[in-house]
Amino acid sequence: MNSGLFLAIAGAAIAVSLAGTGSAKGIGFVATAAAGAMSEDPKKFGKFILLVALPGTQGIYGFVMGFLTLQKIGLVTGQLVSLTLWQGMEVLFMNLPIAIAGLFSAIHQGKVCAAGVNLISKQEGEMGKALVMGVLVEFYAVLGLLVSIFIWMFLTF
Repeated sequence: MNSGLFLAIAGAAIAVSLAGTGSAKGIGFVATAAAGAMSEDPKKFGKFILLVALPGTQGIYGFVMGFLTLQKIGLVTGQLVSLTLWQGMEVLFMNLPIAIAGLFSAIHQGKVCAAGVNLISKQEGEMGKALVMGVLVEFYAVLGLLVSIFIWMFLTF
């Protein structure tokens, strides 16, 4: 395997790994808060599940970018392209916006959603506010994904 192809595959792995790590950590924060709150009132599971799931989207974004990368280099079709070292670096760097944005936004989204669980525990009617605050953090993961996709669209080799 040439070094360019190795870097491209590493880029896909980084996107999936970092965004997925952030999602797991973020879900852990909010799920812990939700489990504690449900020990007092198990009927609130339905209200909490959306907040628990929300930080998981960054992992999905990383997976999507990883798949697009593997498709771009021909690994999905079995027709690998030959990449120069420079092209491999371009593909690796293409994955960094979603990898980094996904990692940090998922962690912080988990913290915001955990606070939302506490809000709903005390004021059940505030689900909308808790959700909006969590979604605001999501915006930056979406920007990271969009930048990665824009670069993906314009890379030609």
